[in-house]
Amino acid sequence: MRSIAPYARRATLSLLVLALPLSVGLGTNATAVAPAQVPGGDGHDPQIGAQTKSVLTVHGKRFKDSNGNGRLNRYEDWRLPAEQRAADLVTRMTLQEKAGLMLADSLNMGSSRSCPAGPGNGLLCETGNGRSGAEATFGTTKRIQDLGERYFIIRDNPTAKDLATWVNRVQEVAENTRLGIPAMMVSNPRNHVNPDQAFGISEATGQFSTWPGTLGLAATADPALVKEFAQIAAKEWVASGIHKGYMYQADVATEPRWTRVSGTFGENPQLVAEITQSLVEGFQGKKLGPDGVSMTVKHFPGDGAVDKGLDPHFASGQFATYPTPGSLTKYQLPSFKAAIKAGTTSIMSYYNAPSNALSVPQLKGGAPFEEVGGAYNKAIITDLLRKQLGYKGYVNTDSGIMTTTPWGVEDLTVPQRYAKALNAGSNLFSVTGDPALLAQAVTSGLAPESRLTESAQMLLTELFRVGAFENPYVDPDRAQTIATAPASQAKADNANRKSVVLLRNDRGLLPLTDGKAKSGKLFVEVVTKTGGAAQTEALKALIRRTDPSVVLTDNLNEATDALVWARPNTFTVSDAEGQSLELNADTGIDVARIKAIEAAAPTALAVNLTNPWIIKDIEAGAAAVLGTFDVKSEALMDVVRGRFAPTGKLPITLPADKHAVDISKPDVPGYDEGPGYVYRDHNGTAYGLGYGASYRTVG
Repeated sequence: MRSIAPYARRATLSLLVLALPLSVGLGTNATAVAPAQVPGGDGHDPQIGAQTKSVLTVHGKRFKDSNGNGRLNRYEDWRLPAEQRAADLVTRMTLQEKAGLMLADSLNMGSSRSCPAGPGNGLLCETGNGRSGAEATFGTTKRIQDLGERYFIIRDNPTAKDLATWVNRVQEVAENTRLGIPAMMVSNPRNHVNPDQAFGISEATGQFSTWPGTLGLAATADPALVKEFAQIAAKEWVASGIHKGYMYQADVATEPRWTRVSGTFGENPQLVAEITQSLVEGFQGKKLGPDGVSMTVKHFPGDGAVDKGLDPHFASGQFATYPTPGSLTKYQLPSFKAAIKAGTTSIMSYYNAPSNALSVPQLKGGAPFEEVGGAYNKAIITDLLRKQLGYKGYVNTDSGIMTTTPWGVEDLTVPQRYAKALNAGSNLFSVTGDPALLAQAVTSGLAPESRLTESAQMLLTELFRVGAFENPYVDPDRAQTIATAPASQAKADNANRKSVVLLRNDRGLLPLTDGKAKSGKLFVEVVTKTGGAAQTEALKALIRRTDPSVVLTDNLNEATDALVWARPNTFTVSDAEGQSLELNADTGIDVARIKAIEAAAPTALAVNLTNPWIIKDIEAGAAAVLGTFDVKSEALMDVVRGRFAPTGKLPITLPADKHAVDISKPDVPGYDEGPGYVYRDHNGTAYGLGYGASYRTVG
């Protein structure tokens, strides 16, 4: 297999065409198209990148001979609309090839964090043949060439250069197939401060421009800033070879104990809708093209309305609950309507099976829910999403719904599950295994092949729109340059600062100006479940490097001021009781320790609000209180030191106590729970949705 030379998308000459251009006349299946019909209308022909296939020259224009037959076929003709090209290509595909295209599976880089080298790591991570790159993962070539798979989810966190190099090798394998269908590289979010990387949620951080967590973006209350973020991130992704994102969560955070609140944009349906629209428009552009990232907004029709915050990944949390009349329409659907309006290519269904026992009628006409997971639920996908909301794109299931989370269809065989999901309206299946079982749903008469044809055509259209058929290859050096561009990180740093929320400063402790710092000694501590000591040392090192006038002390008894950053972690009380929002040893927060620091010195307390934590036990004794949402340490210090006046606003309501949480409705956001739900400090200030104080900057 030949190595791939660096390639810039807009380069004048193609560096990837290894075979000499082949000048031929139009074949019997070719169609002459006027130059005015070039996609985009900018007069520029697309650059052709070919590694194993020849390039045809027809009437002075270049086309990749993807099927190697020496003729220009309709699907190879970039002058035609993507829909027409897809319609032609799908007629050339076998049933098995369509089925393979409809599976999105994890693809790990060899000898990586997600996929350690050596045998015995399972189907996805087992290495073979002693080879490196794309072929190091067991079955990569087989999965592309024999199983027909093309949608691959990247779980690793390499540099942009290494990622681009690896993606090029995957694309080379895909190009060297019968029809030359390229791969679509998919990822969960990669651009956020993420101290707790989690499989299937957000596996990567720190290699591209680093922005605050999604709740932090919401705390800026600035959809225009969010759109700028999306545009910057899209450039970084595309430069590295990624054209599809499993993001973002349009779920409204109605249940405070839900473990995935941190991945949402909060509890305000209007703000979440505005941000969702900004994200789709920013990543995809006005119309999805070669410079865009195709979005998969999730999890329709809203994943967060779960009893007691139980996780839908597990059987105990499989049911969505809607005990409040009209809650689905009022709170959960506005953000998905915004995604549809913005033109999102794909929407991901939720794992949940809606519960009739725990819900009032929510569907049009008062019909009861079918108690099956979203991917299998025709009333949700076809009737609600497509017919009622007018969605025209494709539906991508969440991962593992055929095997690990088949809620409501456990008694069906895998081919029967595929058939039910197909007939419900699902089009792309994530992390589900062998495509032969999907094909079997057709050959056994459980579902018509037309459902596979329709789905495959949607997916091919996406691939054509992002220009993958013309050139799926990227320049690794260019990818690294774009990923680490100082101008991009400067804008990300500003977003980090804007996400910090000042909750209380009634004792005038903040900002800790130079005058205060020179006259005293500052005690610093990060309190969290694991790694607190290392994080404390890192924060102190940052202060020494950026604020040499600050005198630090490790002796609490001599401290004149203190800074405590509490970083709680979610935990499950039990399968029956769900998550807890109380701060204690289980969340990694030593309440007694924080109280002791507050008693010893005036303390600026920052709390990382990845969930709406119950903060009353540690808030009362602090001299000042800040809220962070997975933010860079530099941003927190800029606010603490007065270099940036806090502007952030709470995207979630902080609950008064455990009782308030226990009696809250899982399908209603905190701001609508009533005045007794919200936490109030000793001044009577309510820490509710949209609250945030400020002070003047220094100088």
